[in-house]
Parts: sequence; structure tokens; C-alpha cells
Amino acid sequence: MHEPFALTRLLNYLFGGLVTSIMQMVGIHPAHPGAPFDNNFTIQLVIVLGLIAFFVVVRLTLSPDKPGPAQHLAEMISEFTGGLGETIIGHGAEKFQAFVTCIFLFILIANLSGLIPGIEEPTMFPIVPLGLAVPTFLYYNYQGFRANGIGYLKQFAGPIWWMSWLLIPIETISHFARIMSLTIRLYANMFASDMLTLGFFSLIPIGVPSIFLGLHVFVSVIQAFVFMLLSMIYLSLAVSHDAH
Repeated sequence: MHEPFALTRLLNYLFGGLVTSIMQMVGIHPAHPGAPFDNNFTIQLVIVLGLIAFFVVVRLTLSPDKPGPAQHLAEMISEFTGGLGETIIGHGAEKFQAFVTCIFLFILIANLSGLIPGIEEPTMFPIVPLGLAVPTFLYYNYQGFRANGIGYLKQFAGPIWWMSWLLIPIETISHFARIMSLTIRLYANMFASDMLTLGFFSLIPIGVPSIFLGLHVFVSVIQAFVFMLLSMIYLSLAVSHDAH
């Protein structure tokens, strides 16, 4: 176990006992009962609080005449995710933009946090990608039922009714496999990128590792983009009326 950050120790001091009690009540026994919070959780908490603070600042300083740096950045992000959403999902994509944008920003910042000495990016631990994949799975299925009602289930039966007995279990397994696909893709790529960078730093500490730091940045951006892209594709399939 790595040396806990000061903020991690503070969280455990203030809320550790309460969280441990709640976990034990539901049958979960933390590995460290006196310190249920670890550095991984702390980094994620800082990222979430940072994103909330960013959105609050953008909202409070919103100005059509004199936009500030935060507003300029927010508009760039909005145009990027909004344009991609219109291309993939089509009309009505703005309803899902907040979700996919938050997913993209969280993964991007979490991936890049590994560039800070002494910090391991949260996404190299499988529980974090899984924690992002499950809400994405629930969200796009919820939107599918919301857009198509009970008719959404026809997507699982296929276009030929007499083949539905075969297609329903196949499609059901295929949909659940998306959770594993999202999880493993993000986790495996970030873990491999981190191990590669650390390996070259230990072998050749000067010069060459900077190339792999650039590669790590590239992988971080690409993996955040791919996760968002797949989320949009799943949403487009779920809310499409033509497919039912």
C-alpha cells in the first residue's frame, strides 16, 4: 500500500469510521477497516470536485460580450462533443451531451494525472473503468426505453420474429459484453502505457523516456475519446426509431 496523501489521511480521519460501519452493515469488509479511503479514491474525488468547480465558474462568469478563459474552454469542449454527437446520434443529441462530456473529461483528466510524479492514474485500476462502464450501460438502456418504450426490447429480438428465440440470448449477451469491452479496453491500454513508460524510465532515465511520455499523453487522449465515442454509438443504437 502506497503512502497515503495528506488529503487521504484527512478523509479517513473525518469519515473513515462512518464509511467502514456502513460498508460492514451491507456485508462489505474493507481491506483496511481503519482507512477505507485510498489514494485512488482521493484522486478521483479531486477530479470530480475540480470539474464541478470548473462548471460553476463557467456558469457564474458566463458572458456573451466578454467571455473569459473558462468560458472559451467550455465552448470549445461543447462544440467538440456537440458536433460529434450530432454526427453519430443525430437530431436530439444535445440531450445526451452532458453525460458523454462528463465521461470524456473525467477519463481524460484521470488518464493524464499519471504524468504527475507520485500519482498513479485511477484508470489503470480495473475497478475505475468498470465503475464508468456500468453507468454507461445503464444510461443508454434507460434512454432506449425512454425513447421507444417497451418497443426497445424488439432490438433484442431481431427483424425476423421466428428467429427471436435464438437472437434474444445472443443480443442480451452482446449488450452485457459491452461492459467488459469498455472496461478492459480502457484499463488494459492505460496499464500497458504506464508500465511501458515506467520501464523505459528505469532503464534509460534521460532523453528517451520523454518520447514515451508523449506517447502516454496520446494514449490518454485517445482512450478518453474512444470511450466517449462508443458511448455515443450505443446511445444512437438505443434511441434510434428506425431500428425498431
